[in-house]
Amino acid sequence: MSGSDTMKILDDLISTLNKDSLVKEVHACVFWTAVVSRHCGLASTFHEEHPYHRLIKDVGNLRSRLAVELAEYAKSDNPLEASIGMAAINSLIDIDEASCVEENAFDILAREGLDKKIAIVGHFPWVSKLRAVAKRLWVLEQRPGQGDLPAESAESILPQADVVGITGTSFINHTIEKLLELSKGSFTIMVGPTSPLSSVLFDYGVDVIAGVKVVEPEKMIRCISEGAILSQIKGVKLITMINPKHEIRNPKQYQSINDQNSKQNEF
Repeated sequence: MSGSDTMKILDDLISTLNKDSLVKEVHACVFWTAVVSRHCGLASTFHEEHPYHRLIKDVGNLRSRLAVELAEYAKSDNPLEASIGMAAINSLIDIDEASCVEENAFDILAREGLDKKIAIVGHFPWVSKLRAVAKRLWVLEQRPGQGDLPAESAESILPQADVVGITGTSFINHTIEKLLELSKGSFTIMVGPTSPLSSVLFDYGVDVIAGVKVVEPEKMIRCISEGAILSQIKGVKLITMINPKHEIRNPKQYQSINDQNSKQNEF
């Protein structure tokens, strides 16, 4: 496990979690990883790029361990272990739904980014639609496609942006704290199922967390075990937590940029 002090945000997250819950199930599937403990937590599944994968620590014996111990895997430099760790963290968070709204990340970014400079870390299916509302749009990606910038461009791009969307998978590859540091002063939203719905993130400058709550674990696990991509996963609902210090625009005052997209399981 990496002991880097750059992962203080993970230490702070883990310090708030229930210490007594046991791991009931672990499912490391092709696109998604799920851990069932106090609740059911979901995270993206990351693999190493080369064909020879490192061993998972204590594989075959993860059930019945304390889930908070499994949460420590999030600090690992083995991306699959880190995926398991983030799912474990999410399985231990008691989501305060009273402080959440059911609205997807795209609509929030479209409203907050209207006629502004937007930077998105991670290529989401809806990024092209943001070009219609943004003054300027940058997309940074580890594996850049057409029109994307390499992730290494973050240091020059993020300080220019008024609005920044950061994929929750930045917890898995341990870039989260650097990205948040570069985004200081911007409206910042964490996006995707890996994003922990915890107020701890607000202490690091996050304004909005757009994640998911697993409401039917068996249905969700069946889907991810059969290779589901996000839009195919059943048994989850979109949950958006807003930093109480940030007065977000009232969505009722603005027509949704993409009403159809709002009804779909997309971020």
